[in-house]
Amino acid sequence: MSRKNRIWYPGAIYHVTSRGNRRATIFCDDHDYTKYLSLLSETQQTYPFQLHAFCLMPNHLHLLLETNDTHIRDIMWSIQTPYARYINKKYDLVGHVFQGRYGSEMINSQKYFIDASRYIHLNPYKASLVDDPADYPWSSYMYYRHVNSVIPPSFLNTTKTLSLFSEHNNYYLYVEHEPEQTRQQ
Repeated sequence: MSRKNRIWYPGAIYHVTSRGNRRATIFCDDHDYTKYLSLLSETQQTYPFQLHAFCLMPNHLHLLLETNDTHIRDIMWSIQTPYARYINKKYDLVGHVFQGRYGSEMINSQKYFIDASRYIHLNPYKASLVDDPADYPWSSYMYYRHVNSVIPPSFLNTTKTLSLFSEHNNYYLYVEHEPEQTRQQ
C-alpha cells in the first residue's frame, strides 16, 4: 500500500518529528548535534524556509518549520539523508538511522503554533535532561528566553513567535509557568 502524500502549499507550517530507528540514539556527541544543525542551515540556503523552533534530543528531534516555495519532502530529504549517511559513516553502521519517514503535523491555527513551540521547548525539561529548559544547548529555547542577550543562529527566526506576545517575557511565562508543566516520572 502506498503512503499518503503530505499536504503542502507555500507557507505551510509543520511540527516535524523524527526518531532514531528502534528509538536508538541519533546524536551521540556534540559534533553530531552540530552536524545536524549545519545541514539544517545548508538546506535553508538551498531551499529557503523559516525555522521557528527546534529541539534535538538524543534519540529524536522536533522542528517547527514553515515552508516558502519548496515542498517539505525536499527540505527534509536534504537534511535527513546526508545526516543518515554521516552517522553510518562515522559510527561504521549500515541500515536505517531514522525510524521510518519523519512525522509532520500541519499547524492550522495560532494556538496550535504556540502550543507546538512550547511543547518543543519543554521536551528536554520533561525528559529530565535539564532543570531549566533554557539550559539545554540543542534547543532554540535559549534564544527566546535570552532574546536581548543571545543572538540566534541565522537559520532560526524568532520573530513570528515573539510577535504573538505583547512582550518577549510573556512567551517565557507561557512556556515555563503553565500549570501542565510536569516532568516524566
